[in-house]
Amino acid sequence: MCGITGWIGYERDLTAERGTIDAMTRTMACRGPDASGVWLDGHAALGHRRLAIIDIEGGKQPMLLERDGRTLLALTYSGEVYNYRELRAELQARGHVFRTGSDTEVVLHAYLAWGDAFTERLNGMYAFGLWDAREEELLLVRDRMGIKPLYYHPTADGVLFGSEPKAILAHPAVRPAVDAEGLAELIAYTRTPGHAVYRGMHELRPGHLARIGRRGTTVRRYWGLEAREHTDDLPTTVRRVRELLDDTVTRQLVADVSLCTLLSGGLDSSAITALAAQGLADAGRGPVRSFSVDFTGRTENFRPEAMRPTPDSPYAHALAEHVGADHTDIVLDTAALTEQAHRDAVLTARDLPMGFGDGDVSLYLLFRAIREQSTVALSGESADEVFGGYQWFHTPEHVHADTFPWIAAGIADRFAGERGGSSVALLDQGVLGKLDLPGYQDARYREALAEVPRLAGETGLQRRMREVGFLHLTRFVQLLLDRKDRVSMAVGLEVRVPFCDHRLVEYVFNTPWAMKTFDGREKSLLRAATRDLLPAAVADRVKSPYPSTQDPRYADALRAGLRRVLADPGAPVRPLLDTTAVARALAEDAGESFRSGTETVLNLNTWLATSNTTLEL
Repeated sequence: MCGITGWIGYERDLTAERGTIDAMTRTMACRGPDASGVWLDGHAALGHRRLAIIDIEGGKQPMLLERDGRTLLALTYSGEVYNYRELRAELQARGHVFRTGSDTEVVLHAYLAWGDAFTERLNGMYAFGLWDAREEELLLVRDRMGIKPLYYHPTADGVLFGSEPKAILAHPAVRPAVDAEGLAELIAYTRTPGHAVYRGMHELRPGHLARIGRRGTTVRRYWGLEAREHTDDLPTTVRRVRELLDDTVTRQLVADVSLCTLLSGGLDSSAITALAAQGLADAGRGPVRSFSVDFTGRTENFRPEAMRPTPDSPYAHALAEHVGADHTDIVLDTAALTEQAHRDAVLTARDLPMGFGDGDVSLYLLFRAIREQSTVALSGESADEVFGGYQWFHTPEHVHADTFPWIAAGIADRFAGERGGSSVALLDQGVLGKLDLPGYQDARYREALAEVPRLAGETGLQRRMREVGFLHLTRFVQLLLDRKDRVSMAVGLEVRVPFCDHRLVEYVFNTPWAMKTFDGREKSLLRAATRDLLPAAVADRVKSPYPSTQDPRYADALRAGLRRVLADPGAPVRPLLDTTAVARALAEDAGESFRSGTETVLNLNTWLATSNTTLEL
């Protein structure tokens, strides 16, 4: 995995702009700690920071494809193409000659052979900028599910791009500003594809490519979910899901560096760990290494919650023992979760004050600890979106609500919590009026519904569950993929997500809902496809999300931070707040009921104080 950036300017000589492209590239250092490279040529400047995974010596970038001493193509590339060996063999049969063993070089030759259509042949997670020197055009490409991020910012004579907004914001011509729509997007939990929050900046949508030339920019979709009739019976469907998982995990075990799995003891991560253990054993590569996160005293003092009825550790240990994994628990304490340096590191990684509170900080600390022992990790992320694992997939009032199901379920109540009653309970009413969050959420929901592919004759619950599945696979999953990418790359750890393999996503998306829930539970197909690999207790465990600390000292630390903000007349977040509501919440000892809102307020305050971002509402 790597960090990429670039600048195309048709009205200037970019060979004289080395200082600027160097500054943009340095912002990506966390994503690529192993090497740095810059390439300049007239109207194109490409930067690259490398995390070496495949062909350690030969895969340095930006990588050029030359002929007769002339540069044809230049590529700055982030990600992995898992079928690069097959593509390489096919290209060699067509006469292409390779000088490295990297997947980066395969991407260059694939474009040379097939043009834009080469994107349809790639299986993997990737984001890249490819400069075609023959046409003086830039091609930006992002993987089908949006596992790897890619942003761009049009300019008067070209474009700026980068793996993260910070690469673009490092350019002196870009002023970080967020308007009312951007702030609404930030806090509405709609996760609109293509929206980058910062004014003037865009996210390249998953499954899309953009071509930038002298006459402007064209963006087109090369992949998207399609509605197809599912003709397989249940046993065939279960068998096909297993075949796809076997193939996907085997492909994603390829690496020239140390590899592990993230194991929570839930169905998703346990299935990936068991499949990885099997794949590594078949290849003679020894036991799988696995890592879990826990909090000091959490297992011993665990309190069941509605969404987290059981602690992770007993199930993670049971799975690790079952498959013979070399397992490690990473145990975190409250002091580490509340340390400002750690919270700042997460905010810097994410560029925006959005996220999941202590879940982001604990994930950062987990990944940092793993990175000391491994460079690549396989994750069970996205299984809930693919197979229907969240509670709100199975609650009629949430399924049939006239909005995004996760919003109906209350997950967006970041500014309130259990007793808040509103996701914006701490915001000033004047600010709320400018944002019109209900109207913004409704507009984004209608846009999303208009994109849903339909199958002729589909009605009732099956029609609605196709909509729900689409909303999660194109919106909600991006919240989690964004988080996993930014927080893992902040410490130089590559996280792979087998459940995002587009072949699996396409197949399960078109499987009838009755088949996805044939045993009366969530993720029926995944459980049936992998039960033979798992202990019964793990296979039958009820869904439990990523853990959150239950230590009351964490909430106390947040409340202390909120008091400091309230007492500081110069706190940059104060104009956004209903200070009376904040004071009342503190006086009422609202505690954990305002926890998520407090986390967001504190992050907003730090972001506004340190990022030079202006709010223009």
